[in-house]
Amino acid sequence: MTTPKKVVVIGGGVAGLATAALLAADGHDVDIIEKNANPGGRAGSWEKDGFRFDTGPSWWLMPQVFDHFFALLGTSTAEQLELTRLEPGYRVFFEGEPDPLEISGDRVRNRELFERTEPGAGVRFDEYLESARDTYDVAVRRFLYTSFSSARAFTATELLRRLPRLARLLTESLESFIARHFRDRRLRQILGYPAVFLGASPERAPAMYHLMSWLDLDDGVRYPQGGFTRFVDALVGVAVDHGARLHTGVTATEICTRDSGRGPIGRRATVTGVRATGADGTENVWPADIVIGAADLHHLETRLLPRRLQTFPQRWWDRRTSGPGAVLVFLGVRGRLPQLAHHSLFFTQDWHANFDAIFTEPTRVPEPASLYVCRPSATDDSVAPSEYENLFILVPIPPDPSLGRGGVDGAGDRVIEQTADRAIGLVADWAGIEDLADRIVVRRTMGPGDFAVDVNSWSGGALGPAHTLRQSAFLRATNRSRKVDGLYYAGGSTRPGIGLPMCLISAELIRKRLRGDHSTGPSV
Repeated sequence: MTTPKKVVVIGGGVAGLATAALLAADGHDVDIIEKNANPGGRAGSWEKDGFRFDTGPSWWLMPQVFDHFFALLGTSTAEQLELTRLEPGYRVFFEGEPDPLEISGDRVRNRELFERTEPGAGVRFDEYLESARDTYDVAVRRFLYTSFSSARAFTATELLRRLPRLARLLTESLESFIARHFRDRRLRQILGYPAVFLGASPERAPAMYHLMSWLDLDDGVRYPQGGFTRFVDALVGVAVDHGARLHTGVTATEICTRDSGRGPIGRRATVTGVRATGADGTENVWPADIVIGAADLHHLETRLLPRRLQTFPQRWWDRRTSGPGAVLVFLGVRGRLPQLAHHSLFFTQDWHANFDAIFTEPTRVPEPASLYVCRPSATDDSVAPSEYENLFILVPIPPDPSLGRGGVDGAGDRVIEQTADRAIGLVADWAGIEDLADRIVVRRTMGPGDFAVDVNSWSGGALGPAHTLRQSAFLRATNRSRKVDGLYYAGGSTRPGIGLPMCLISAELIRKRLRGDHSTGPSV
């Protein structure tokens, strides 16, 4: 245990709340400042006319990470949330194919599906998932719960023994790895799409990330009743219960420091607090021994620190790859929509062109675009009035704020609304819901411009830096400033990466840093 410190956390998103909870439980004096009126960050919520929409994460994967996090705080996932295991896990529609495929929450049924779709693929499915499970287990033990602050992260006997295989998984693309196992386009797309959850594409993500397939094809997909906003509520609850204080409507404008000279570890300054402006315009300095930057890392570094104290200046970001932007569409729909599962994916035939449009200069909005639809009202009666449905559509597009912002009832910028219209038309056509557009009673859109304004997102990205080879594991941005002593970073921009489970782990990495814990696995 460390001597209790005065801690200020910038950002009340999932990573910020989780970090605050763990540090408060360790006895530190913790304040969280959040610029928006409500906590949650990307895991936001919006309500209108009896509909309640999650405006961010919607897949509950890696349940072991959530269980471990809550256990560190003396509680459990079951005490905090009611999870429903989805069946089917998700439904997949393919351009040019008459029938969708359903991915079950059961491994045996998924094996049967692969075998029916491609004779002989059942055996390869088993081999693929065994490899995915083994890689996932190694990642948990050696890569996810470490800041790579000690040589033991690289020299463990287990890693040295597996080095040839790990090297292949890191240097081969996920797309190539999948293609060596399966021929059918539909199966390849099912196995490749998890790369999008990592802010990349199958041809740009390392094969290491085939571990994601074990999560949905074997471990299953879950949903928290009441929506993902209930998870945010749970984080606020455990943080406050352990003594942390949450302040909304407070915008950080500067990370305050004092010069300390060039010390033995190269740091030029020491953190002293955070300058911030309240909702009423009042400016205050929040004193701190430790500052946790849990907001967008690009914003924290390039806007809240002077150039000489930036570990990641603008020129560093100019050489990095953002994950995709997104058009988000929130729809309240009259009548039932049994054609859609809780999660439905729509894949275009030429998705190389789809991904190239997003990631290759000059970028453009793909058309047609592969997209994702969430229908939480299939599982949760609380998110829509009786006899209505709640739909969330996500269309990956280039991370470019100049594409515009969304709005309510079609009032968003032209490109955003046109993309939403095309997405609604595609879902209606492929899923056989001819009158979908006519049944919409509530509509809101969001675009890259909203991400840039609402969560200070670098490049207007919806997720964060993409999980390419040079932006994964120890090559991802470090979670400690190299220039300012006492300044740490948490969240999807830093290690270990994108997604709710990764944000919880990033919080634990801060706790381990402050404790001097250099272990590579979950805390015990």
